[in-house]
Amino acid sequence: MVKENDFLSVRDLVVEYTSDGQIIHAVNKVSFDLERGKTLGLVGETGAGKTSIAKAILRILPDPPAKITGGKIFLNEQELLGLPEQDMRKLRGQEIAMIFQDPMTALNPVKRVIDQIAEGILVHKKVTKAAANEQAATMLKKVGIAAERATEYPHQFSGGMKQRVVIAMALACDPKLLLADEPTTALDVTIQAQVLDMISQLKEEFHTSMIMITHDLGIVADTCDDVAVIYAGEVIEIGKKESVFRNPSHPYTKGLFGALPDLSKNVKRLHPIEGAPADPTNLPDGCCFHPRCPHVTDECRQGSRELVSVNGNDHFVRCSQAAVREGASCLRW
Repeated sequence: MVKENDFLSVRDLVVEYTSDGQIIHAVNKVSFDLERGKTLGLVGETGAGKTSIAKAILRILPDPPAKITGGKIFLNEQELLGLPEQDMRKLRGQEIAMIFQDPMTALNPVKRVIDQIAEGILVHKKVTKAAANEQAATMLKKVGIAAERATEYPHQFSGGMKQRVVIAMALACDPKLLLADEPTTALDVTIQAQVLDMISQLKEEFHTSMIMITHDLGIVADTCDDVAVIYAGEVIEIGKKESVFRNPSHPYTKGLFGALPDLSKNVKRLHPIEGAPADPTNLPDGCCFHPRCPHVTDECRQGSRELVSVNGNDHFVRCSQAAVREGASCLRW
């Protein structure tokens, strides 16, 4: 059921891939909500299913081998998965846009950057080519690229500049929802900070809701209002950023924080999470994290876990042991 204040609601989303006759369980009954103008961070290891969730929302998963086999996605109370493809095309770029992880795969190497930005404007707005180019040049200025460089090609830009072009493309039609898939992974720290500041400023200017996909908890701390920790295609902890950061409750979330250096503590070694992520072609029974969990019990190895509240209605965790420790009551999505 969609809540009154929610702009985006994902319910029981299931995404599967088929490879060499095997079924890869990439996303397993993921549910979350996003309010208008807010930012949700999706955090987890590589292969956890974060990008598959974003591509499922935009409905750009490669089919085959990927297929959405269950769930519903509501944007402004409109269900997306049941929309005809021609209606979905109208939403891409105008209502929902995505900043891809690698700008070189998102940009056409033989087209000028101004033409690539203007293309989306021409598709979604009834304007002339000249007006579209003018809007594209204005958008480039907003992301810090001089107007005289608008007619250049992607290979003439640095990595940080290419990422700015991709951001300009994503925001050119003032989308209501922005999906940012690790937009600063390939950038050095200084440029990373500049790009994140720019994204935050543009998000505020256009009052855009955003899903930020990242491995970096520091980026979540700087840019997000809420955070969902993803493991083996499941949301294993979700809540307000402050609550999750101050009181991480799932052993996996605690492991992520434990692997971060803390200058206030005098320790010789960090404490990484033991073992490897679960094999998505053969997920373990019970809690998917139990083979790596230092607090595993027989109960963890049997049956699926529900998300339960551990800190009021703004912090949920998928762990029976955390629920017992916190004295939690079960509140299902």
